[in-house]
Amino acid sequence: MTNNDSVADHYSHGQLLDAIRAGVEATGKKPETVTIDDLAPVDEFHIGGRQATEDFIGQLGLTSNDHVLDVGCGLGGTSRFVASSIGCQVTGIDLTPDYITTGNALCSWVGLADFVDLRQGSALETGFEGSSFDAVFMLHVGMNIADKSGLFAEISRILKPGGVFGVYDIMRQSDDPLTYPVPWATVADTSALATPQEYQDALTGAGFEITHVRDRREFAADFFAALRKRTEAAEGPPPLGLHIVMGDNAAIKVRNMVENVAAGRVSPVEIIARKKN
Repeated sequence: MTNNDSVADHYSHGQLLDAIRAGVEATGKKPETVTIDDLAPVDEFHIGGRQATEDFIGQLGLTSNDHVLDVGCGLGGTSRFVASSIGCQVTGIDLTPDYITTGNALCSWVGLADFVDLRQGSALETGFEGSSFDAVFMLHVGMNIADKSGLFAEISRILKPGGVFGVYDIMRQSDDPLTYPVPWATVADTSALATPQEYQDALTGAGFEITHVRDRREFAADFFAALRKRTEAAEGPPPLGLHIVMGDNAAIKVRNMVENVAAGRVSPVEIIARKKN
C-alpha cells in the first residue's frame, strides 16, 4: 500500500453521505433546506471549526474575481464557505474519493455546485496548469504529506505570481512522541508533522515570502474547553459533528489531540505567504 493509499484509507468512511443525511434529518432539516452553516459542524474538519475558518480566510484578501484552490479540501466545507461569503470560484482537491463524492453532493444540497468544484487527486501532482490560481489555501493537510518541499513547489507552480498562499496546520513544537490515534493519523507511520520553521524553510525554498505566522495554541485550548462543555451538557455528541467523519473512535482521537496540544507537543499554526513576482 502506498502512502497515498494509507492516507485515503485512514479517512475513508464508506457510508458518509448517508450518515450526514441522517444527521441533517435529525436536526429537522432536509437536503433541500440545509445551509452551509448547518453543515459546518461536520465539514469544517480542523481545530476551531467555522471560527478558525473565518479568522484564517479573512487574512487572505480574497475577492469575488479570484479563482481559489483548496488543497486537501476534505468534504469541501471551507470551499463552500469561501464561495458563499466571497462569491468567488473555488476548486478543491483531496486524496479521499469518499470525501469528494460526498462533498460534491453537499455542494448541490446548498446550491453551490456552480461555484465549487471538488476533485480527487494528489496535492503533490495536482495536474493543473501553471499559474492557474489567484490564491491557494490548505487547512490541516500537511500533517499527512512528508514532502513539504515538493508540496510547496507544486503550489508555487500553479499559483500566479504575487498570489497568496495560506496554511493552517498542526505543527510539531517538541520532540516528545505523540499519543495516537489522532484525527489525521492512527499511528505515527502515517503522520508527517513538521515544525513551523521547517514549513517556513520549505516555503521560502519554493519561492514564497512569509508575511505572517501565528501560533493558535491558546485558541485551540479555548475551543476544546468549549467543545467539552457542550458535549457534557448535551450528554453526548450532536446529530451533526466531526464524530461522523472520524468514526467510532472519534472521542479517543479528540482526547489525544487535546492531550498533545496541552502537553506542548503540537499546536495549530497559521502561515500566510506570497509567491514572489
